[in-house]
Amino acid sequence: MSEKTKPIVILMAEDDADDRLLMKDAFSECQCEANLQFVENGEELLDYLFRRAKYKELNDAPRPGLIILDLNMPRKDGREALREIKSNPELRPIPVVVLTTSGADTDIEGIYQLGANSFISKPVQFEQLVNLMRLLSQYWFKTVQLPGPR
Repeated sequence: MSEKTKPIVILMAEDDADDRLLMKDAFSECQCEANLQFVENGEELLDYLFRRAKYKELNDAPRPGLIILDLNMPRKDGREALREIKSNPELRPIPVVVLTTSGADTDIEGIYQLGANSFISKPVQFEQLVNLMRLLSQYWFKTVQLPGPR
């Protein structure tokens, strides 16, 4: 990545502090060339995306190149947040990967109906999580072509 290019932001919405720490460690381990940011619930995710509240300043909330979304969070769950993201023309192009403990067929079907780009069950082992982060980074930032930031 060139010095002039800012790293792509991966924004992860995850309410569990232990899962955030594991994800941060896995991300570090895979040496992905991106900037991993966290929010703790769907409401904070939307504040980040719409640059509200503590994310009011544009520099504090760079537009993510990828959103990793947990489903079951307090205040506003992942389904509600996904619905709002995909119904907004400015946010709709941002890829959303749902990463959750659920494997229920109804959740999978519902998430794709709401416009998610991928549904992945959370890996159990740390090495699987590292591999997943590596694959996500490779696919979303080196393989596919995404629209530029707005």
